Amino acid sequence: MSENLAFRHCVPCEGGVDPMTRKDFEVYLEQVAAWRISDNDTKLERDFTFKDFARAVKFINALAAVAEEEGHHPDIFLHGWNKVRVTLWTHAIGGLSINDFILATRTDRIEV
Repeated sequence: MSENLAFRHCVPCEGGVDPMTRKDFEVYLEQVAAWRISDNDTKLERDFTFKDFARAVKFINALAAVAEEEGHHPDIFLHGWNKVRVTLWTHAIGGLSINDFILATRTDRIEV
């Protein structure tokens, strides 16, 4: 059993380490079950749908605050007036790190 990532915080990553392999991150997949692994195991992605545009923007702003607090910033795409796609990956290493899974669990806790 893996530790609960929702209570961890991101640590700075300036590169110099290898991205996680599927074997490395498999233990965390249960905690991010609503997310999908994409781009050959290098990104973590989830689509969110909201009642209206205002709630979608409120979610984006809340996520931006969490990301800034964690020092780990996702790619955020607002489309179709009420849909938001969040893509997580650690740019400095070109793939997934524990920070991506931590931020995914923190993102799942955002309520708007």
